Amino acid sequence: MDKLPIFLDVAGRDVIVVGDGEAAAAKARLVTAAGGRVTDEAATQPILAFVALDDEDAARAAAARLRARGLLVNVVDRPALSDFLMGAIIDRSPVVVAVSTGGATASLSRALRGRLEALLPASLGPLAAAIGAARTAASAAHPGVSDRRRLWERALAEGAPLDPLRTIDDTGAAVATAIAGGSAAVTEVRTIIVAGADPGELTLNQLAALGRCDTLVVDGAVPSAIVDRARRDAVRLAALPDPAPEGLTVILRQASSSVSQ
Repeated sequence: MDKLPIFLDVAGRDVIVVGDGEAAAAKARLVTAAGGRVTDEAATQPILAFVALDDEDAARAAAARLRARGLLVNVVDRPALSDFLMGAIIDRSPVVVAVSTGGATASLSRALRGRLEALLPASLGPLAAAIGAARTAASAAHPGVSDRRRLWERALAEGAPLDPLRTIDDTGAAVATAIAGGSAAVTEVRTIIVAGADPGELTLNQLAALGRCDTLVVDGAVPSAIVDRARRDAVRLAALPDPAPEGLTVILRQASSSVSQ
């Protein structure tokens, strides 16, 4: 990961935008949409700044002035002069997806956004809001943190009642039905044979299992790019204990060390 992705709360706060062309207007619209106040360099307590100037020398000078004030600066279309980058944004508020190529190619970011836009239904935002509004009810019905994680993982899985990639007409009712379901742990062990270093060679089901596993066992010299696809807070063990832990255990096994399955 070359850049740290963050989502910044600018609501009610000053954001400097330097420039008067369409690029500056576009950044001002984004700031306003996020609840921020667009201002100029006279602002006394801004939290960050955008520079949208065609002349590179003028842009470089403006960025230097703003950076000297301790601000993080984005210089439009000049990633080398920027402290942070703006990705191509998909807005399904409160769900927001941003795609960035680290400044390598904005065209690729826009192309990916277009493809992802078609996949994400309009009901995704209301679904997120309904789940957020149901936190108290979910906690009462499923007191344990692990129980709630299992509840939502099952409900949000592909083809499940809250599958986020399908249109849901009544998100509130769908969430209430999901909370009424079970969250008990089921012991499951799944072995994934790793033949190469490219995570893209894994199936979607294998990637999904890695993303939700409770325990991870790495058997052999499995490439780090594969291991990194596992849930970050999964318990890491050197070997599978007997009995197996509750929940889903994924064994990543290097092909050279595999046995017949």
